[in-house]
Amino acid sequence: MKPPILLALVALPATLLAQGAATLPEMTVYSDRVANQSPATTFAMPVSVLRYEPGVDIQARNLAEGQADVTLRGGIFENTGFQLGAITLWDPQTGHYFAEVPVAPALLNSPAVLTGADLATGAANATAGAVAYAWRPIKTGGAASVGFGEHRLRRAEIYQGYRSPLEIAGRSVAADVAFARSESDGAIPFGEHEFSRLNGRLQFAAKDAQTDLFAGYQEKFFGWPNLYTPFNSNETDRLQTVLFAINHRQESGADGFFEAGVFHRRNKDDYAFNRFAPLGPIHPFQHTTWTSGVAASGRHGAGDFAIAYRGEVLADELQSSSLTFGRFRTRTITKLSLLPERVWRAADRARIAVKAGATFEDTNRDSSAVSPVLEIAREHGTGALRRVHLSYSEGTQVATYTALNSSSASGLFRGNPDLGRQRSRNAEIGVAGEFAGWNGKAAVFWRRDDALVDWTFRRGVTARTANAVDVDVTGFEAFARRSVSFADVVLGYTLLRKDADYRGAPVDASFYALNYARHRLTLAFTLRLGHGFELRMDNVARLQADNLLRTTGGDEAVISSLALAYRPPAWKRFELSVQVENLWDSRFQEIPGVPASPRQVALGLSSTW
Repeated sequence: MKPPILLALVALPATLLAQGAATLPEMTVYSDRVANQSPATTFAMPVSVLRYEPGVDIQARNLAEGQADVTLRGGIFENTGFQLGAITLWDPQTGHYFAEVPVAPALLNSPAVLTGADLATGAANATAGAVAYAWRPIKTGGAASVGFGEHRLRRAEIYQGYRSPLEIAGRSVAADVAFARSESDGAIPFGEHEFSRLNGRLQFAAKDAQTDLFAGYQEKFFGWPNLYTPFNSNETDRLQTVLFAINHRQESGADGFFEAGVFHRRNKDDYAFNRFAPLGPIHPFQHTTWTSGVAASGRHGAGDFAIAYRGEVLADELQSSSLTFGRFRTRTITKLSLLPERVWRAADRARIAVKAGATFEDTNRDSSAVSPVLEIAREHGTGALRRVHLSYSEGTQVATYTALNSSSASGLFRGNPDLGRQRSRNAEIGVAGEFAGWNGKAAVFWRRDDALVDWTFRRGVTARTANAVDVDVTGFEAFARRSVSFADVVLGYTLLRKDADYRGAPVDASFYALNYARHRLTLAFTLRLGHGFELRMDNVARLQADNLLRTTGGDEAVISSLALAYRPPAWKRFELSVQVENLWDSRFQEIPGVPASPRQVALGLSSTW
C-alpha cells in the first residue's frame, strides 16, 4: 500500500471532526455509507454506490456500471445474491449479469448486506451473502441532472414522482417515472459505451403497507480490450434487460412484517470476442435468458417467541448460440426456510435471542439439500456495546449455464455438465455499538466453500475453464460512521485469508476465487465547507493477493473519487459539480488481465423540485 497517501486519507477527516449536530447532505442519498451518490462517467445504477461500500468488493470491467462482479466476504461473483423486495434477481447464464438490475436508484432504499443467519431468509441460490434493496416510498417531486466530460462524455437523467391526494380503499395512489441516457467514446481506444434506461412504477400505500407495480427496460453497449478473456482482443458486449415486478409489504408491530412478490426478467446478451470479425448468419455468442419467480417472507411474534420464514420458486430458461453442450436449458429452483426465535430477558435488562432453524433447497435437475441455521445474540438498548452475536449457518447453490453448457473440449470458455451442488459453511462472531460518537460493527468470520465453481487458467491453453474448488476463507471486517455538523465520515476495513484445493485439476491461476484483497480499507467523507460548497470523497486502498494473470498495475492500489459541489445560496435546488474518477490514475487491474479505466473528469449540473 502507498503509506503517505493512505495515512493522508485516514488523517484528513479525523482532524476536521468536532462535536455538533448530525446532519445529512442536501442531496438524494442512495446510501449513507458512501460520499458520491452518482458516478461521474455515466448515470447512477444500483451497483454505483457499491463501488465504495465498506462490506462489498466490486471488480469492474470498463465502468462498474458497464460490467461489475460483486463479491462479499471473499466470495466470487456467482455466490453473491441480489434481492429486490421479496424476490431474488439473478441471471441463469452467468453471475456477471447478476447486477443487471434495470431500476433507477431513486426508486430504491439504501442497499443492505445480508450475511450469515440473515441470508437464510434472504436471496435464493447465494452462499456468501446478498445485497438487498427495498422499494422507496414515492413522494411528489423530481430531479434532473446532466453531465459532460472527457472523451465526449454526455449523460442525462430525470426522475419525477407524484403522490395523489385521492385514496382508493384507504390507500394513497402514487406513480413515478425515470429516464437516463449516457454515452462516451471511452477513456481508452475501443472502450466506448452507450447506455439507456426507462422505468415506470405505480404504488399503493397505507401507513403500514406498500404495494409496488414496476416495469423497467435497460440497454447497454460497451467495449473494452480483454473484457472477458486475457487474449489481447478488442471485445464488446450488448445487453438488453427487461424486468416486470409486483411487490407487497405489510408491517406489523415493532419488527414484524409480511412481504410477497412476483417477477419476470428477460436478459439478451450479444457478446463479441473480436469486434472486427465479420458477422456470419449467427453471432457466435448470443444468449437470451428468461427468469420468473414468486417469493414470500415474513416475521411474526407473540411475546417472547417469533418465527421468520421464506418460500421462493424460481424458473429459468436459456436460449443460446454457443451454450449447447449441457444436459438441460430449463430449471426450477426452490428455497424454503424456517427460523424460530426465543427471547430471554437478563437481569441487566439485556435481551438474549436464540434463533435455530433450517433451509431446504432443491431443483428439478439436482439433488436437494437441508442446511442448519443457528444464531445466539445478546442485545442492550443502551451502552457502548449494543449487540454481540455468534452464528453458524450453511447454504447451497447450483451453477449457471455458462459453466454447465460450455463445451469441455474447445472454445474460449470450457465448462463441465457434471458440476453439482455447491455447499458453504459459515461461522461468525460479531459486535455492534457506539463509542465516542462513532456507530459501527465488526465481525470475525470463517467460511468453507465445497465444490465452488471457479474459472481458471492453465499455461498453453487459450481458454478459461470451469473447475470445482474447495476454499477456506478466514476474515475480519469492521465498519464505523460518524456525523457532525459539517462532516460525515465512514470507515471500513476487511482482512481476508484463503486456502484453496482444486481437487487435482491442472490450475496455474484463478480469475475469481483467488482474486481477492488481503487487506481492503475504505474511507468516505463529506465536508460541508460553507457558502454552498461541499467536498465529497470516496477512497479504497487495497493489498491484493498475488495473481500471475495481473499483468500491470501491481498488487497495491489506492483508488479515489473526488467531487467538489456548489449550491448557490439563492438557488439551493441547483447544484454544479466537478468530479474526478480514479483520482490518482491507478492502473490496478481489478480483474486480472483486464485493463484499468484511467482517470476521468466530468462536470455536472443537477436540480431538484
